[in-house]
Amino acid sequence: MLDLTFVRNNLALVEEKLRLRGMDPNEVLGDFRGVDAERRAHITTLETAQKRRNELSPKIGALKQAEKKGSLTAEQQKELAGLSEEVAREKAVIEDFEKRVAEADEKFKAILQGVPNLPHESVPVGKGAEDNVETRRWGSAPKFDFTPKPHWELGEQLGVLDLERGAKLSGARFAVYWDLGAKLERALANFMLDLHTREHGYTEVLPPYLVNSESMYGTGQLPKFAADLFRVPHGERDLWLIPTAEVPVTNLYRDETIEAARLPLSLTAYTACFRSEAGSYGKDVRGIIRQHQFQKVELVKFAHPERSYDELEKLTKHAETVLQKLGLHYRVMTLCTADMGFSSAKTYDIEVWLPGQGLFREISSCSNFEAFQARRANIRFKPEGKGKSEFVHTLNGSGLAVGRTWVAIVENYQQADGSVLIPEALRPYMGAERIVPKKF
Repeated sequence: MLDLTFVRNNLALVEEKLRLRGMDPNEVLGDFRGVDAERRAHITTLETAQKRRNELSPKIGALKQAEKKGSLTAEQQKELAGLSEEVAREKAVIEDFEKRVAEADEKFKAILQGVPNLPHESVPVGKGAEDNVETRRWGSAPKFDFTPKPHWELGEQLGVLDLERGAKLSGARFAVYWDLGAKLERALANFMLDLHTREHGYTEVLPPYLVNSESMYGTGQLPKFAADLFRVPHGERDLWLIPTAEVPVTNLYRDETIEAARLPLSLTAYTACFRSEAGSYGKDVRGIIRQHQFQKVELVKFAHPERSYDELEKLTKHAETVLQKLGLHYRVMTLCTADMGFSSAKTYDIEVWLPGQGLFREISSCSNFEAFQARRANIRFKPEGKGKSEFVHTLNGSGLAVGRTWVAIVENYQQADGSVLIPEALRPYMGAERIVPKKF
């Protein structure tokens, strides 16, 4: 969430940033100016009434003291009655306009909940995905002396990916992995966690898969993206299946103040993720690219505001290292202003090459949210030498999406005989050098 005072004092800038995002400021901000003018008028009335009450209170107090002593004249009694009536009127005004100011604050809160983060100045301006900028690429695409197959064909032929039984168990966009297919998923998760904890300095955490509404609000999923989530009624309140470990891991420090000396704080988590994929009907219906349930290793950072963009570069490189060690060709794209997520100030997408489909596909999205999430979740730190706490900057990225890495390995390491080689880095985790056809 953006800071209300910042929006009020920089409304023209906010409107311009929203246009860069491809949004209509009038639709996003609504009647911000009208609510602001109304609130200011209410505050003026409220403060005037409070000032008048404060002016009258000493006078009434003195007259009541005289009344207790029995020295109050008839004229003073009349004055006391008049002042008491005036204070009662001012009290009613104060109570009324305190409610009006509170109602205006709620209107502001409702408006700000729907305002996305503002793009960082380094983000390229664009109207859509076609305007994203390639920052770098690594490796080269493998060459085949046969036509490479997509993972859904290979998985079925190898007997390691069972979409039909996944649909029987749960419906469309669910999958069952068999034997070395299941083991490859587990090996990838362990490999990624070991890399990030041993070499990159992250602390591993295993959070709940169900979180409360406050957690979803803190990272920006609620209220705007409720349709993209799986809601689980639980007694008198709702729980939600996490769409990514970003949600519980970021909210570990909700309503807390982190010691400045601990920043940057780097956490990693392996979890299942659940997304309803609302609005994605007809997209990626083949294979396991877009599933309702998938696994992911997440990287989350809490950083000092002055150093958060350095941490974004580090986090992105940490995610890239996974692909490099697996020998997978990829490119890094800087998302343009109109293609970034709701909460992000800057995002790099890492896209891996999938030869069976002949395209690059996003496998990690690494973002700096600046104080946007921290303000919603009230996550602070106290700068050294300062008495007042400030909001931290939060960052996250996939390190990596395990299912899509599975896809990349199967498609990039497929052989002419239909088998799939296991990358060297994974063989200690797999206990096998290749996947060969097997029926279950």
